[in-house]
Amino acid sequence: MARLRPARTCRRPNSQAWARYSIKKPRKNYVRALPHTSLLVFNMGVQKDDYDMDIAFCPIQDIQLRSNAIEAARLTTNKYLENELPQAYSFKILVYPHNVIREHKMATGAGADRLSKGMTQSFGRPVSIAARIKKGQALFRIKTYKQNRKKVVEALRRANSKLSGSFNITTA
Repeated sequence: MARLRPARTCRRPNSQAWARYSIKKPRKNYVRALPHTSLLVFNMGVQKDDYDMDIAFCPIQDIQLRSNAIEAARLTTNKYLENELPQAYSFKILVYPHNVIREHKMATGAGADRLSKGMTQSFGRPVSIAARIKKGQALFRIKTYKQNRKKVVEALRRANSKLSGSFNITTA
């Protein structure tokens, strides 16, 4: 069974972005096949006009997060908020994963040096899709009432354990 590489291998956005994918002109694509995104739901909770607190979840440095990590954080946060604050919050994901992560798979184990071709044509295959987030850009935004602040901070602390990198919780 193929496994995902650790998040530390693709966490830094220091390489060139690969996001060119077109349905209309498939021959002009840089990326031939686009991996599916795990992230499908972006708005949760209930939209109300009388929320008096807006909390954002922002990274401390530039970071690249895979869609499955953002989805895991979304599930954790939303489940906790549904149980603790039913009908009293609005939760939004503010980024969309566009960047295609490529991987050049290498053979490992005994006799791998005879099987592997080394780095010849090492462009790599599309493996997953990620979102590039700049320092201070909000990843999640939660609107709620002021008395629910501790529960929202706890939900975001749980989300932080699912994501690589360090994040900051800011009140707007």
